[in-house]
Amino acid sequence: MNRFDYVKPTTVADAIAAASAPGAAYLASGTNLLDLMKGNVVRPARLVDITEIKELTRIETSGSGDLRIGALVRNADLAHDASFARDYPAVAEALLSGASAQLRNAATVGGNLLQRTRCAYFYDTASACNKRNPGAGCDARDGDNHQHAVLGWSEACIATNPSDFCVPLAAFDSVVEIEGAAGRREVALDALHLLPGTTPEHETVLAPGEIIVAIRLPAAARAFARHARYLKVRERNSYAFAIVSAAAGLVIEDGSIRQARLALGGVAAKPWRAHEAESLIAGQKADARVFEQAADAALGAANASGDNAYKIPLARQLIVRALAAAAQGTPSRMPALPASPFSSVPGVLHDA
Repeated sequence: MNRFDYVKPTTVADAIAAASAPGAAYLASGTNLLDLMKGNVVRPARLVDITEIKELTRIETSGSGDLRIGALVRNADLAHDASFARDYPAVAEALLSGASAQLRNAATVGGNLLQRTRCAYFYDTASACNKRNPGAGCDARDGDNHQHAVLGWSEACIATNPSDFCVPLAAFDSVVEIEGAAGRREVALDALHLLPGTTPEHETVLAPGEIIVAIRLPAAARAFARHARYLKVRERNSYAFAIVSAAAGLVIEDGSIRQARLALGGVAAKPWRAHEAESLIAGQKADARVFEQAADAALGAANASGDNAYKIPLARQLIVRALAAAAQGTPSRMPALPASPFSSVPGVLHDA
């Protein structure tokens, strides 16, 4: 491991000042960053430890009813908060389906948004990777790429975003609060991550030294609480990243879908919001035919990037199942296997 400076500020302003140095990186729980440092994938010249900034640990409700979650709130603490799970059940289900219990107890929500891809070629410093070393090439293009992107990829990079948490956040119009030397700004979660294009080394819209201070879930997202699910297909039902995942939310009145939200994970370098599918569903009856049409719309631009053509029909079936599960109703309690499409916990028809 390379030598680095270590500083531990107690205010956001001091953290930003410390992180303005070239090669600086923010450190929260380090569940991803420290692994990358150990493997020499990243070599920060300075670590800015933000764990003593108390204002980043708060969960607050604004006057408009939006829920503001500080960037240092732990994943497990948020997911197990009873009022949060009641109001935003798909987000809680996504959190509980990610990593292991030990990692969820340590990991922070802000860090979750910024975790790096799990592409094996990114982690292997002997492999060519444009994300790690711009201009080096992409060994994943002709390598073991069965879990790589089918949407939004480019010849420069076919890696996927690994976050479960980000998928329902994108679906329900969450906002990220960012602060830097130029002041505070807000970015829609759906716009936080960038597609690779010709510059896959640029993964988010964050400028050097900027820090995520909070995530805001709009009050309007609570309208979907009765009919919201997150489903995830993975190679094993615990401690595995998504092959594909889907967050679905519906507002159902008099048997018709008044509003719909849908986003996919594991298919692109960012959580993939399916706006066209949402528009197609709105005003329709909740039935399999409509959900199949929505799945086709959501994946209309999908294209295999190697050995992962199976992901497209898999994602199509998962979308149909996620929408059907949401229509059936949010479970009265969290499934024993959160987000698993094979869970034995049935939905509860809240509107019955």
